Amino acid sequence: MHETRGGLLIMQTAIFTTVAMFAFAANSLLCRFALQRGEIDPISFAAIRLVSGAIILAVIVRLRPERSSPSHADWLAASMLFAYVAFFSFAYLTLPAGTGALILFGAVQLTMLSVGLRSGEKFGYAAWLGLALAVAGLFYLVSPGIAAPPLLGAALMAIAGVAWGVYSLRGRSLTDPLAATAGNFARAALLAPLLSLLFIVNARAYTDATGVALGIASGALTSGIGYVIWYAALRRLSAMRAATVQLSVPLIAAFGGVVFLSEAITPRLTVASTAILGGIAMAMTSRSRNH
Repeated sequence: MHETRGGLLIMQTAIFTTVAMFAFAANSLLCRFALQRGEIDPISFAAIRLVSGAIILAVIVRLRPERSSPSHADWLAASMLFAYVAFFSFAYLTLPAGTGALILFGAVQLTMLSVGLRSGEKFGYAAWLGLALAVAGLFYLVSPGIAAPPLLGAALMAIAGVAWGVYSLRGRSLTDPLAATAGNFARAALLAPLLSLLFIVNARAYTDATGVALGIASGALTSGIGYVIWYAALRRLSAMRAATVQLSVPLIAAFGGVVFLSEAITPRLTVASTAILGGIAMAMTSRSRNH
């Protein structure tokens, strides 16, 4: 009975993690399309993303059968969410997609692994080997055409990665991730007009119907609902596994580019996918010595 329940929990965690990674990859594609093609300015996109996410999450919380008790307002988590969304958008104004993904997820991993080590989590050799293999695959995937990135863009993306790592770790112990995420989005959305005002004053805000639609899809679907699923998965993932599995997002996004942007499937992409997914599998199946 206990083994059956454990197996179901493992399967549930695997499903949640997979769905969340695909949601984040889809979000990355939406952001790239909107920002790199000039459909919308970065702050307007970030503001629409946060507001639409806050609205859809508030509706879901309101309509669900069970009622949650009022929780503590986590302004640190909300600030990290806003920082991730805003700095990510600005960074992609100057960074190539591959370079940006490399900097972002490198910063995410370093943040989450540092917190895990500081809290006493011990990583086994197989997990370290899996992480090294996945990182090597990611480097191999994004290496073509990588040059020294613009310093400002690289710094902004690194800040976004640290913010996302902190935000993810803040959600690992939540008992009601849906309500918490809804609250974080609502509070983060309150911060967006502060930066939007700067664009309005300088007459630099611009958008069209496509940009607004992409921002809403990014906020309501791939961000808001995606983060709820990710929070549910994080409750049963160690810091090592949570950091490693996120390496799949650039890979999934790359294949999404093949399907939706008519990019070619190359031998390099095939080799990199094998290394990344193999490394993730090693890290996810190895035992972390944190008990």
